[in-house]
Amino acid sequence: MPSDRTRTAGPRPARPGSSDGAAAYRAFVEAVNMSPGELERWLRTPESKQAGQHSAAGGESVGHASGRRIVDLLRSKREALSDDDYAHMRKVVGYVHRHLAQRPDGDVTDTRWRYSLMNWGHDPLKG
Repeated sequence: MPSDRTRTAGPRPARPGSSDGAAAYRAFVEAVNMSPGELERWLRTPESKQAGQHSAAGGESVGHASGRRIVDLLRSKREALSDDDYAHMRKVVGYVHRHLAQRPDGDVTDTRWRYSLMNWGHDPLKG
């Protein structure tokens, strides 16, 4: 085991066949409640492209880019997933959980909050 000085910050990457990888995958498929087709259609909408944080130069938001990657992950075979894919899955789960905890009051149907979550593959209006 590396000493505290050489240890890197953050969790170790999950190996695809490990229990960490299995747990990351399970959490991901529970957090992402949109199918690849639903998410792909959503990402083509103006609402999707406007949601989330954009850089000062404009361009694609972080969530929109994540949504495109989520579509790829959902269509990938588990054995083809990389450590980087599992790290992104954990990032998605963290984002979804954090933002669900910040649900605004009232009807959220046409809110940036919902649109941002949908860019990350989770529609809070789905049962």
